[in-house]
Amino acid sequence: MIEKTFPKTFPTNTIKEQPGVEKNMNPRPIFQHEEYDVKGDRLKNKVAIITGGDSGIGRAISVAYAKEGAKVCIIYFNEEGDANETKSIIEGIGGECLLIKGDIGDESFCNNAVKTVIEKYNKIDIFISNAGEQHPINNLGELTYAQIDRTFRTNIYGALFMCKALEQHLKEGASIILTTSITAYNGHERLIDYSATKGALTSLTRSLALMFAPKGIRVNAVAPGPIWTPLIPSTFTAKEISKFGSKTALKRAGQPVELAEAYVFLASQGASFITGETIHVNGGEIVNS
Repeated sequence: MIEKTFPKTFPTNTIKEQPGVEKNMNPRPIFQHEEYDVKGDRLKNKVAIITGGDSGIGRAISVAYAKEGAKVCIIYFNEEGDANETKSIIEGIGGECLLIKGDIGDESFCNNAVKTVIEKYNKIDIFISNAGEQHPINNLGELTYAQIDRTFRTNIYGALFMCKALEQHLKEGASIILTTSITAYNGHERLIDYSATKGALTSLTRSLALMFAPKGIRVNAVAPGPIWTPLIPSTFTAKEISKFGSKTALKRAGQPVELAEAYVFLASQGASFITGETIHVNGGEIVNS
């Protein structure tokens, strides 16, 4: 059963560098599971770009999309090992995966990445904005301009740069899915700039949905709660990790595989009348409106 295979506590080991590397985590995040192993054709022949698709939630989305028939284009920063492992997993199940390395905080890179995908597939049907970073602080005195700029550049500028580059290529029926967070609604005492970017992404989802609706393009978001990804051990203390996810109604953190289906649904025909909305996947943690 799921509750027996998904851990409720985690070792106190931490990964000091960011972005974190999934292969160094203990335990490894669960990106696929036999109880979620659905293979269909809901995204057959679709071309999807997934930022941060190499690990964590992004890896789970990438594998789920491949199982549903999509051609997956993963944009990653510098996690070569994780990216190649995800590519091998996708190819191992008969899927197709294109890796593109670079920094989405650089607008010229975003333009070139989209150009690369168009040149290879001649279309783009789905864009998943998933890449992100966070840097906990103890007081505002620790919050430097460099950190604010870096966090906003990755989390919000990157999403905007990619959407801007994609605008002329997305056709009727295309889908954009942004990744926000429970922190956009509840805040976080140590993730000040990160929470601000997630709030911005929530508003961006609603605004883009209005802008793209006349073109028949849907824009939605997923707001994860505490999920066991490389971002966690690379930024939180051992004490915080030992209690990670304990405030949810289910008394545990979620696994990446438990988010993937939300992204599949929002990109599928089953969500054809949904736009400007956010799906909360947070283990029952109360969301402040």
